[in-house]
Amino acid sequence: MTETPARPGAFDAFHPPQRELIDDCVHCGFCLPSCPTYDLWGEEMDSPRGRIYLMKEGLEGEPLTDNVVEHFDACLGCMACVTACPSGVQYGTLITEARAQVERHHERSRFEKLLRTTIFTLFPYPKRLRAMRGPLALYQRSRLGRLLKRAGLMDKLPAGLQVMESLAPPISRAEKLPQRIPARGQRRATVGMITGCVQSAFFPDVNAATARILAAEGCDVVVPPSQGCCGALSEHSGREEEAIGFARELLDTFEASGVDHVVINSAGCGSTLKEYPRLLQDDPVYREKAERFSSKVRDIAELLVELGPVAERHPLPVKIAYHDACHLAHGQGIRSQPRELLRAIPELQLSEINRAELCCGSAGVYNLLQPEPARELGDRKAANVLDTGAELLVTANPGCSMQIRTALERRGESMSMAHTVQVLDASIRGAGADSLLR
Repeated sequence: MTETPARPGAFDAFHPPQRELIDDCVHCGFCLPSCPTYDLWGEEMDSPRGRIYLMKEGLEGEPLTDNVVEHFDACLGCMACVTACPSGVQYGTLITEARAQVERHHERSRFEKLLRTTIFTLFPYPKRLRAMRGPLALYQRSRLGRLLKRAGLMDKLPAGLQVMESLAPPISRAEKLPQRIPARGQRRATVGMITGCVQSAFFPDVNAATARILAAEGCDVVVPPSQGCCGALSEHSGREEEAIGFARELLDTFEASGVDHVVINSAGCGSTLKEYPRLLQDDPVYREKAERFSSKVRDIAELLVELGPVAERHPLPVKIAYHDACHLAHGQGIRSQPRELLRAIPELQLSEINRAELCCGSAGVYNLLQPEPARELGDRKAANVLDTGAELLVTANPGCSMQIRTALERRGESMSMAHTVQVLDASIRGAGADSLLR
């Protein structure tokens, strides 16, 4: 995109919310019970069909006012409405298109600009995040955060920064992955592995477990060392040009890898990787690359079910609650595969969470930009998790685990947490349930 065409109303002519997709909505209301913000406030304009109505008005000449932007900003982009919709409305595409328009044409306050600049100068850059590990580990060991809270100084920080501090996961030793991990036994596939930004910096044990499982299941694992951000956070926030730049770089990184599949273990990233053809639809050079690449992308649970198990599963006598990450369940339609993998582990007991379809409030960087509704959604999710009586919470997205852990801590509660692959890895290695309950 080089030039932005003139605007007839709220939106310019460069990929505005598509009228044909808007017209698919028949305003039946099936989306309302599934929408987290409608569930919180009961406001029509904070429901999917209400936001679609605002998009329609924007196409018909209404301006992009502060009030309209607030309703778009309040959306988590969880896509639970897509699952609930009987008409097949592509709400995810619509809200993404609307947010790109907002970022081009809406003037945000000085504080909003500063917060967003801080977030997007840091989070999409794995090297910058990894550079934070040392200072953050020192901060956690010094217990400075507790002292600041007791002195009441933490409450004086802006809400977004308070959330950022509270979400920081415990820093543990990072296991560095080699560029290639050979399959154990007969090779069944060659798999390229995306290590992610937050995942590689703060959850490297999840990546290590992913590589071990793939090798145990007969896969050669290729880990390109130069890979950067996939663009998910930028794309979900309307920063379209930035997302396209990240996508091009990642495509170039994997273009010559010669892999059969590209695996991802972070739900939000996986959803965006599969959307690369739409993101790069106007790029004559990268459009075909995006098609080839996205056809190979698999969530780790999706790929393991496709391949079928060969490695022995050892018993794990533990009661778990499985949390559906929104961009896995609603964005990619992957619900049965993680459960199938977990239920195949001997002696493991899986409990379902009440109102599982409602987002936990993480939603990429939503909990930093919209801390109040994110906090309330996190508190609701934490209460429902505790009601299961589980010993271990299992999910497939780093943001979800950080959000729910923080919500539990606000209640004075704690629960062990693990990614799906960490549970499988413990079973395959015979590490026992104690390795997960910490």
